[in-house]
Amino acid sequence: MASILAGDIRKGVTFEYNNKGVYTVTDFQHVKPGKGAAFVRATLKNVVTGQVLSDITFNPTAKLETAQVETRKMTYSYTDGEFYYFMDPETFEMTTLNYEQVEDALKYIKENDPVTIKSLYGKAFSVEPENFVELKIIECEPGVKGNTATNAMKNATVETGATIQVPMFIEEGEIIRIDTRSGEYMARVGK
Repeated sequence: MASILAGDIRKGVTFEYNNKGVYTVTDFQHVKPGKGAAFVRATLKNVVTGQVLSDITFNPTAKLETAQVETRKMTYSYTDGEFYYFMDPETFEMTTLNYEQVEDALKYIKENDPVTIKSLYGKAFSVEPENFVELKIIECEPGVKGNTATNAMKNATVETGATIQVPMFIEEGEIIRIDTRSGEYMARVGK
C-alpha cells in the first residue's frame, strides 16, 4: 500500500486513519506557530459512514497509508421505493444502494442521468451527480419584471424536489443550470 506524508495532504486525498476507517480530506491548513513545531490541521470525512472529524492534527513528517477509492461512471436507472438502482452503461451490470448512500445526490438526479459511483474494496458507498445539471422548475413565486439587475433571490423547487435559490426573474417551467457541488443557480437554460 502506498503512503503519503501528512505535510503533502490536499483536499480529496483519501487515507486510512488510526484503524478507524478510510477518510478523505475535506479541508486542511499548514500551521507554523511562532514557537514549537509546524503541524497540519485537517478536517476528515469517513468515506463510508460520513462521520466528520474536525481539527485533527498531524506532524508534517507522519506517514499516512493511502487508500484507493474506485470511481465508476454509471446511470441512475430507477428506485423501487427502498433501494436505488444504477447501471454500468458498458457492461449493463446493476449496482444497488440504499437511501443513506444516495441521499445527497437525489437532489440533482433523475432517471437516466449519469452519476459517479464511489467504492472502496469493491463495496459502493456513495453517488455523485455531474458537477452541473439542468433541471426544470416546477414551483416558484411569480417573476418580477424589471428585477434583473438586483441580487434579490427567491426559492424555487426543481423537478427532483430540491429547493434552489434563483434570481427574481426566473419563472415556473424554466430550465436552469445548477452547480451540484454548492447547490447554486448558475444560469437560465430555456423553457
